[in-house]
Amino acid sequence: MYRGSLRADEGSFALEAAVLAPVLIAFLCLVIAFGRTTLAGNGVDAAAKAGAREASIARNASDAESAARAAVVQSLDQDGIACAPVTHVDITGFATDVGKAATVTVSVTCKVSLSDVAFPGIPGSKTMNGTFTSVIDTYRERSK
Repeated sequence: MYRGSLRADEGSFALEAAVLAPVLIAFLCLVIAFGRTTLAGNGVDAAAKAGAREASIARNASDAESAARAAVVQSLDQDGIACAPVTHVDITGFATDVGKAATVTVSVTCKVSLSDVAFPGIPGSKTMNGTFTSVIDTYRERSK
């Protein structure tokens, strides 16, 4: 008589659900946070690449810097990354004489918010960095 009632499993599903639900929710939050940081990192790298490319085809240093900054903002907007980018444009390559190799480097730093992924242990934001160097045409006229 006791043997049958000891093997009964009424209510075990509710207990399993109560134990596993927080673990599954935590795993889902971590996957979302990891995905968001990966996408944001790729977006910041793409923005740095777009900025360097735009700077490398400019005719002078001041146009290169403004074109790079505009390209970074446009690229981040296209990728849906909401942040205020800090963009550093190294335009020293424009001071190089025509006929010599020169480059333009763009570095982008962006603080991506993770605050809507409400789970303990996940920081409120993560800083992403991206850098790209593009070659300036060796025989193209350039001015400082």
